[in-house]
Amino acid sequence: MFPQFADKPFRLELSFYKIIEGLEETAATDTGWKGLRAKQLLQRVAQHPELKDGITSEKQLSENAELIHDLMKELFPESLTLNEIKAVSIPYQGLIFNHTQRFKRILEDAGDAFEINIRDFDDLQLYVLSCCIILNSLYGTKLDFKKPMFFDIPTANGVIKHYRILYNADFLELFPTEKALKLTPVEINELMDNYSNIDLWKEKFPPGSYIIKGFGLMTLIDVTTENALSVLKTSLLSNYSAPDVKKNLISIFRSMFDISDLRLGFTLFDSGERKFIHSRFGPDLPSFLLPYQEAHTGEELLCGQSYQCVIRESSYFSVSDVNKYIQQNPGNDLGQHFKNQGVQSFILAPVIKEGVLFGILELVSPRSRELNSVTANKLEIVMPFLIDTIDRKMHEMQNRVQAVIQEHYTTLHPSVYWKFRREAQNFIESANGGLTYALKEIKFKDVYPLYGQVDISESSVTRNLSVSTDLSNQLNQLILILEELDKTGTQTSLEKILFDLKTFAAELSKSIRADTEQFIQHHIEDKVHPVLYAVTANRSLKAKIDDYFKQSDALTGQFHANRRNYDKTLSLINQKLATILDNRQAEIQEFYPHYFERFKTDGVEHNMYIGATIAPDKAFTLEHLQRLRLWQLRVIAEMEIEQYDLKRILPYQLGVTSLILVFSTPIAIRFRMDEKHFDVDGAYNIRYEVIKKRIDKAHINGTDERITKQGKITIIYAKAEEEAEYLNYIAILQNAGVLADDVEHFEVEELQGVAGLKALRVGLIHNQNLLAQRTSSYDHLYKQLHQNLKPADI
Repeated sequence: MFPQFADKPFRLELSFYKIIEGLEETAATDTGWKGLRAKQLLQRVAQHPELKDGITSEKQLSENAELIHDLMKELFPESLTLNEIKAVSIPYQGLIFNHTQRFKRILEDAGDAFEINIRDFDDLQLYVLSCCIILNSLYGTKLDFKKPMFFDIPTANGVIKHYRILYNADFLELFPTEKALKLTPVEINELMDNYSNIDLWKEKFPPGSYIIKGFGLMTLIDVTTENALSVLKTSLLSNYSAPDVKKNLISIFRSMFDISDLRLGFTLFDSGERKFIHSRFGPDLPSFLLPYQEAHTGEELLCGQSYQCVIRESSYFSVSDVNKYIQQNPGNDLGQHFKNQGVQSFILAPVIKEGVLFGILELVSPRSRELNSVTANKLEIVMPFLIDTIDRKMHEMQNRVQAVIQEHYTTLHPSVYWKFRREAQNFIESANGGLTYALKEIKFKDVYPLYGQVDISESSVTRNLSVSTDLSNQLNQLILILEELDKTGTQTSLEKILFDLKTFAAELSKSIRADTEQFIQHHIEDKVHPVLYAVTANRSLKAKIDDYFKQSDALTGQFHANRRNYDKTLSLINQKLATILDNRQAEIQEFYPHYFERFKTDGVEHNMYIGATIAPDKAFTLEHLQRLRLWQLRVIAEMEIEQYDLKRILPYQLGVTSLILVFSTPIAIRFRMDEKHFDVDGAYNIRYEVIKKRIDKAHINGTDERITKQGKITIIYAKAEEEAEYLNYIAILQNAGVLADDVEHFEVEELQGVAGLKALRVGLIHNQNLLAQRTSSYDHLYKQLHQNLKPADI
């Protein structure tokens, strides 16, 4: 009988007794036509007592449909039946009857399979709401249980329309049964504090303990636009990039414009490049304005009236009939561009806030006249929310861009970020207070520097060899083609061109300068390629020329194969070394925060600074420095060993050399605002930077042998205590099976402005059985280090 909710604290008795009682009073007191009509209706009602006593089945309802309709005529005027959406119902139930004509059409359009149900309304809500009605009616409480209720009903073309439900309960009356319990104030208070405890509500209001007798009047109000606006707000405040947001937005606009296949697009405006581009954030809406994936300026993308309307006047531009627009604007590409996408009417809405253009919202329909200048005004209610959301997302995007730049392109390391943040906060707070604040320099005093590098050996020689080989192959092929072309009796003299090419080939076999590659390539492109492009008659020779140009392609051609292999070799080595260093850095940072930066060149080098000023909230001791030094030696050993294992799969079998600079005197570093980079601060500390720059290519004193060597780690130091400290680290790693026993001691040649440097050089053990150990935790090494330290060292 009442299909939506079966479990209720009251029995429902559908009855028209109040209407009948009103008719009885009218029949007894009115002698005019109203009295006559009342008597006629009462005669008919007398034959159907269930209308007063209570209808118990849908069959009774169906059999009395006509009589019920006549009883309801004063409440359902015929003059309003095409306008009002109204019916008789029992509140919160699925049973609805005696609909107005408009209500009937709405349900017919929804289809036979549609079931009308209240949105987001469950058994718990119904039960508690019913109990609140009883409390307010019989116990005098003033519980505000009102909650907007909605029906979501599809139209014939599939658009979902939203209707708010209004109930009139004037013809309902509440009666307790013998099951009804008498509640005390304490019990009522307990119920008020336990909304979700359905068992408690059912205990105090057992099912069937009350009777609601009569009927309710339901009126629906079309709130599709208001509902769309509410859903739009929710969607825009949610995760804007979530996959379902795009679907929600399209559904909202389809409901607002009552177009089931309306499509939504967005074209982003990049204010930096002053161009329209495809959106790179948000719900991934397509761009109907932009062809393919190209970027365009406003003048290129829009033209004439559309540019004036959208860009200059910041107003909506609508075309209700694309075919007519094309006829009226010959040569205008905009209309044809939309027509090619199956669009027959569209609206372009600029998204602008405080004079800043963010992009253009696009609404398109496959039919003419559905979108026009009148319907465009519906956007007025949603554009403020869209603009605020896009503004917020643009700022979020800018913040993310800044974060990426900071992480990948600057040296603002997390260990020192706190000091930059503090200074930025001081600047902002002063500005808010109307004060002028000069940003202070960021300095860290008394920090210990650590420097290390793993350099790719013979990279320059290999680079020159790869260039020479590729160019020689290209020149030899060109010489063969031009000699064959010369035999065909071409009008162009090739003697000088052939002489130059043979001269280049001869020079490449001897040596190569820094500008050789660029010079030869420019010569070939300027002098030789025009001759080859002119060849058309000789098919055999043309095929060879085509093959030559194919092999000249920098990405796929054989004339660049050796250079690609060289670049691939450097990339693989650098990637391997950097990955190891970055991963190990993440581990050691947890032990004690320190500043770290690395650089990729022909290898990987790194700087580290550790001290109390970098992490003022943590106690710093020399043990932290010693642990970091052991970590540095161990990680460089790991990098070189792993590169040795990588060598066998490299296009070029290049090795690496490793170096560590020991500097035990604390220095100061300063962030240089002009270079956005940390550097040593003060004239005394410059000595450290000078040493770093000059030891790379240094030799062993009195020899021509470089201090660095493949398969070995070189440690540069100046003091005897530094030597003793690193011999301890070496011993720990020798016991771990990482370093070999061959420790060399030698002096470094005197460099410009630097003298008295010494070095240790120790070999590495390349053993496949140690692979698992190499990548294991370093904790056991630190434990051994702690055991070897003397109390005075800590």
